[in-house]
Amino acid sequence: MINNKPPRIGDSPVFCAIDTASLDAAHQMATELTGLVGGLKLGLEFFIAQGPEGVRAIAGHGLPIFLDLKLHDIPNTVAGAVRSVVPLQPAFLTVHASGGRAMLEAAVRAAREAAEDHGVPRPRLLGVTVLTSLNDGDLHDIGQDSVPHHQVDRLGTLAQDAHLDGIVCAAEEVNHLRSRFGPHFILMVPGIRPAWATTDDQKRVLAPEQAMAAGADYLVVGRPITRATDPRDAARRIAQDLAKAA
Repeated sequence: MINNKPPRIGDSPVFCAIDTASLDAAHQMATELTGLVGGLKLGLEFFIAQGPEGVRAIAGHGLPIFLDLKLHDIPNTVAGAVRSVVPLQPAFLTVHASGGRAMLEAAVRAAREAAEDHGVPRPRLLGVTVLTSLNDGDLHDIGQDSVPHHQVDRLGTLAQDAHLDGIVCAAEEVNHLRSRFGPHFILMVPGIRPAWATTDDQKRVLAPEQAMAAGADYLVVGRPITRATDPRDAARRIAQDLAKAA
């Protein structure tokens, strides 16, 4: 058991991924899940459709926002994007760790400076390592190390050296990464699937209680909640699973 973790953002480690372009659908889900999850994840689909005003609208429900934009471009462009996002006050913001050291360091500087300029909290920057939809064969096809955890190790080390707050990684890698990077490096884990849910297009998945036991800080759960007949009940079941394992 690793102690001395930084304080948790939100009342629960679960961030629900609201993968929709519809502002009305996002509002409805946010309303239903308030008090049952620790925060909401808004991704590229929502941001492109609704923009900053959409993020502000959903943030108005009072839940922390994980803005999962997976920024990846030349350093100057990513720094500018980060500066533009900081006034929205997301709790978390993602950049691709594969963008390289200069890009990551530019993102860190931009987040710090923009937060100071606007007098708002700095978002926690998370480096995306290897998407949970990719496996060995997929990595081989794009010319990367064909063993996912080798690539995750490499990108995680780069992200930590560049002073990011943490990384996004698959649940199966958490135990090793926690030992490697220590208690203060945030591990945000998508691809979470309760035993009673389908895996869909995710290839490297784990149940929520297993991921937390391995050392995850936060869990991203999407379709098992949002596509459930009763999203509130699904969120409660996940909370119960976590409570039983605590």
